[in-house]
Amino acid sequence: MSARALPAAPRAARRRAAFGVLWSTLRAGSAPGAPSLAERAHNAPAMTRDALAGRWTGPGRTRLGLAALGVLYLISPVDVVPEALIPIVGLLDDAVVAAWAAGAALIATEDYARWRAENPAPLDPPAAGPAPGAITRH
Repeated sequence: MSARALPAAPRAARRRAAFGVLWSTLRAGSAPGAPSLAERAHNAPAMTRDALAGRWTGPGRTRLGLAALGVLYLISPVDVVPEALIPIVGLLDDAVVAAWAAGAALIATEDYARWRAENPAPLDPPAAGPAPGAITRH
C-alpha cells in the first residue's frame, strides 16, 4: 500500500501527540530551584515586553519571533508535511516544532527569571498631576 493510499491521521490526534511532547519537555524543565510553570507563564508577557524594548537581551527578537511562529504552526490547520503524503514524518514535524518551542521557552523563561532577580523592575512612574503640596488654581 502506498503512502498516498494511507488515511491521514486525524488532526486532533496528531496535535495531541505534539502537545504531549511539549508537556514532557515542560515537565523536564521543572528542576529544583527553577521557576515553576506558573511563574514562567506569569513572567512571559513581561519577558516579551522587556525583550522587545531592548531592556533584556535574552533570546533576542528573532528567537522570540520564531517561537511565536512555532506555536502558531502547531495550532494552525496548515501543515508543511501532511500525514497523507508521508505519515511518520508528518507526525514528527509537529513533535520537533513543539519540542523546540518548549525548549526555547524553558531556557528563555529561566534566564529571564534569573535576570529579573538581579535587576528588579523599577517602580511605576508617578501619575501626572501636581506635585505633593503644590498650590493649584481652579
